[in-house]
Amino acid sequence: MYARVIVDVAAGQINKPFDYAIPDELSHLIRPGMRVIVPFGPRKIQGFVWKVAESTDVPNVKPIADVLDPHPVLTSELLELGEWLAKETVCFLITAFQSMIPAAIRAKSKKILQLNSENDQLPPVLQVLFQGKHKVEWDKVPKEKGTLSLVKQALEKNIMEVVYEVKDKTRKKTIPAVKLSREVRDQSLLDVLDSRAKKQYAVLDYMRNHSDGKSVPIQRVMEDLAVTRQVIRTLIQKNLLIEEELESYRDPYENREFHTFPRPALTEGQTNVLEPIVQSLEKKEHVPFLLRGVTGSGKTEIYLRAIERVIKTGKEAIVLVPEISLTPQMVERFKGRFGSKVAVLHSALSSGEKYDEWRKIHRKEVQVAVGARSAVFAPFENLGLLIIDEEHEGSYKQEDHPRYHARQVALWRGKYHGCPVIMGSATPSLESYARAKRGVYRLLELPERVNNTALPPVHITDMRTELKKGNRSVFSEILLEKLKDRLQKNEQSVLFLNRRGYSTFIMCRDCGYTAECPHCEITLTYHHNDRKIKCHYCGYEEILPSLCPECHSDQIRFFGTGTQKVEQELTKLLPEARVIRMDVDTTSRKGSHEKLLTSFGRGEADILLGTQMIAKGLDFPKITLAGILAADTMLHLPDFRASERTFQLLTQVSGRAGRDKLAGEVVIQTYTPDHYSIQYAKHHDYEAFMLEEMGQRKQGGYPPYYYLALVTIAHEDVVQVMKTAEKIASYLKNSLSPETKVLGPTVSPIARIKDRYRYQCMIKYRNEPNLTDILNQIAARYQKEMAADKFFISIDMNPQMFM
Repeated sequence: MYARVIVDVAAGQINKPFDYAIPDELSHLIRPGMRVIVPFGPRKIQGFVWKVAESTDVPNVKPIADVLDPHPVLTSELLELGEWLAKETVCFLITAFQSMIPAAIRAKSKKILQLNSENDQLPPVLQVLFQGKHKVEWDKVPKEKGTLSLVKQALEKNIMEVVYEVKDKTRKKTIPAVKLSREVRDQSLLDVLDSRAKKQYAVLDYMRNHSDGKSVPIQRVMEDLAVTRQVIRTLIQKNLLIEEELESYRDPYENREFHTFPRPALTEGQTNVLEPIVQSLEKKEHVPFLLRGVTGSGKTEIYLRAIERVIKTGKEAIVLVPEISLTPQMVERFKGRFGSKVAVLHSALSSGEKYDEWRKIHRKEVQVAVGARSAVFAPFENLGLLIIDEEHEGSYKQEDHPRYHARQVALWRGKYHGCPVIMGSATPSLESYARAKRGVYRLLELPERVNNTALPPVHITDMRTELKKGNRSVFSEILLEKLKDRLQKNEQSVLFLNRRGYSTFIMCRDCGYTAECPHCEITLTYHHNDRKIKCHYCGYEEILPSLCPECHSDQIRFFGTGTQKVEQELTKLLPEARVIRMDVDTTSRKGSHEKLLTSFGRGEADILLGTQMIAKGLDFPKITLAGILAADTMLHLPDFRASERTFQLLTQVSGRAGRDKLAGEVVIQTYTPDHYSIQYAKHHDYEAFMLEEMGQRKQGGYPPYYYLALVTIAHEDVVQVMKTAEKIASYLKNSLSPETKVLGPTVSPIARIKDRYRYQCMIKYRNEPNLTDILNQIAARYQKEMAADKFFISIDMNPQMFM
């Protein structure tokens, strides 16, 4: 028997299966989807078994060295999905497979120097290195020229050899436990123990009545019986209890109590929407549904009811939620309804917690996975439903290899399993809405809120007028008045600004100097708390200068506004207000995101100020005011989706206000009040916005009328970048059909990041069946340069980011 293995080397010439013999002792174990250790050149590396075959045409095949898994980590479906993913996103097979498993089970190899003879045959320097050891990690070898020369000589004389050890990073959590020895199970307690040892007797009696012959955690025995560890230790020493390690899950929610909420009665609109979904579940049909429902219309309840049906049939469901929407409230909705049947996967979990949640899915211990983008790869084998909440969110597109969109992967899996896919949003992406209008997706709509409350009225404030009136504050008069009004009424407000830090940039008023990142062509952002200026692209930071580095003037001033500066201004204008700030800086510690929202939900703050993470997933009854401090933040970016994203964000933030019995209001501050995205957001008019935006897209030749691909070339030498970009653009123009448009090469909007100059070519096409093959050829052509870290070439199909 032979295994075709995809080895863990991301390189063009190795992006194919390699054949290995399956040793007799492993023949009953090895199946497709397992991780194995295989010899590859002089070393041993990890790989995935892709297929198992009876024969091979390859002569002198090497045997598989070891198996890492007792069961496949990739199902047959995920292996097939990986092939599709590699082709669609122009990435290596190994990259696609690795993206589907938790980081905790991605094995790493170590280079080792291993002795083949006695230590005394080594030169003195190396004898000291190997003192008392048979092998030494390569990283521990001194890298002086003399030492490396001695190592080379010892290798040539076969005194030592280089070996590669593959270490599986998997670490299962275990806890100390005890179980009854056979002697105790077969005899009366009085026969094995003096009844005067009352505590020991109580422990054995407890184990007989509660353990059912299985191991019980020592901590539980101690807590239930109020005994010390010494009592249990004595019983172990008497061979009456057997100590062992019991595997335990790292549960991020083990100390949380999830309340079971009564199922609300469905509105007529919800009932009408749920009916076709239930029909497709019963018929086991793959139907892509686009559910457009205004904020507060009860889309989540539709998801929960559909999942209930799936669970009753013994099938499984995946619910994708944008990372920033995975709030404690959202988790509580699902855990409260389905309890231990739910696994939660998101970036705030530790590596071990993610691994354990994945294992629950892999072992079929849960039926629902709720998580961010990568949860779409949850290893369920009997899927009955996939749900993508806030389907318009750009974060569903991965920006690193493999550059997949979770929506496309979900649709692929839905088709594979013959099950429905629900894509929900108050503001669907134009591409999805256009597909629904053409009948590719089935459109379902919830135009009203569940409690019949009206959508909040929206006030547009022209900040140019505020400036003319002499108001230089970040707060307009109307917004400040309404904030004061909410404080008097003991109601809550949310304030949104999609810019963290204190100020956008610092500038010298005497000479015009602005502080820029030395590695990126971007200004540094000032952070007030640690008085540093930082680059949000590469992480560079420096202490805020007190004098201008150019002219030595002390006229250094802050321009632009970030969340830190707004918080400072709030404390001056409204000293009585209790403010919680939520951005990357305040939520970087584990659990901080949940703590801040829980505090706000309890009414321990009056104003929640934050970036994009407060725009979604918040459902607090006392929020009656939503303020958008700078609606123009994204409007003028060099991105054809800028208007759409502005409209979506304004609509989402507006939807936080007045979701319960108390009426809500929204204030939008802007310097471009007449822009159609702002005007249509004011009137909550998605249809009108969509029609106008579709006209703009058609005129510019953008999605949904064309597909896009983006090729970005980066290098430390700007001349090299220009030459390579021109060669690639020329090759594309000569290789693709005349109807396809190749724009560029042009300088990327951010011309340099991490000391690499960046150029890009954009491809607009309607039907180009050979495109991925041609892009793969480009990637293969520059593989050596990329491997040597000289070039960075990124190929992004249907890109979301153009910066």
